[in-house]
Amino acid sequence: MMKHIIDAQNKSLGRVSSEAAYALMGKKDPAFKRERASTDQVEIINAKNTVISEQKRDKKRYKSFSGYVGGLKEISVNKVLEKFGWEDVYKRTISKMIPRNKLHSPRMKNLIVKE
Repeated sequence: MMKHIIDAQNKSLGRVSSEAAYALMGKKDPAFKRERASTDQVEIINAKNTVISEQKRDKKRYKSFSGYVGGLKEISVNKVLEKFGWEDVYKRTISKMIPRNKLHSPRMKNLIVKE
């Protein structure tokens, strides 16, 4: 088990998230296999110093759909930051970058975000 530490100081959200998703999928491991979840942990430090433009904070929206009529919910990045903080923003972003299969939740459990 390896621990990857990513410093988010003055880096964009997408760059840090894609690097974390790559490591969570186990692609940095020389013994990578698609059908196995990696045991590598990824820690993102200085998350509150991540760079997001004001335009992106207002216009970027996270959507979720319940499957029922009128069940579409949208929330902007600003609202997520106010309510839940940087940890939730990173988890939402990285979650969309990892394939949705039976290995999704074991991979996401290896993510640690520190503000």
